[in-house]
Amino acid sequence: MKKILFLAIVLLSGLGLGGAAAFGTLVVLGPRPAHAATAPAQAEVETAFVQVDKLLAPLVSPEDGRLTGYVQFQFNLEVPRDKSGEVAKRLPLLLHAINMRTFRTPMAAGKDGLLPSLEQFRKIVEAAAPEAFGAGVVRKVAITQATPA
Repeated sequence: MKKILFLAIVLLSGLGLGGAAAFGTLVVLGPRPAHAATAPAQAEVETAFVQVDKLLAPLVSPEDGRLTGYVQFQFNLEVPRDKSGEVAKRLPLLLHAINMRTFRTPMAAGKDGLLPSLEQFRKIVEAAAPEAFGAGVVRKVAITQATPA
């Protein structure tokens, strides 16, 4: 009887200590609550749009991976105003990174595969931007024109 009582006490104290340790770790190292003071700080950054003219991209069919045509995109990048000059100088690196993604990413939409998927293209640009400019520089991508070529 003493052994069973002793084992029950050890088991309950182990569970209590383990639970307390887990709770303490969560309190000390856990996720920080979002502060209201950080949101306005992000909104206060002045931004500018850098225009990218005439990027020719292939339209690849999602069904069989064949080339269905080409499309010409014009888009703008929203960046912090103080980095807009640097972004404009590094646009060739962005265009290269986009080209390395578009030929292997199906962007053709519609029944005949001649319409571009604008959402897919926006995702490609957002994925290529950190490679060309660094993480967090491009805030938004605004596609202003897409025409078949």
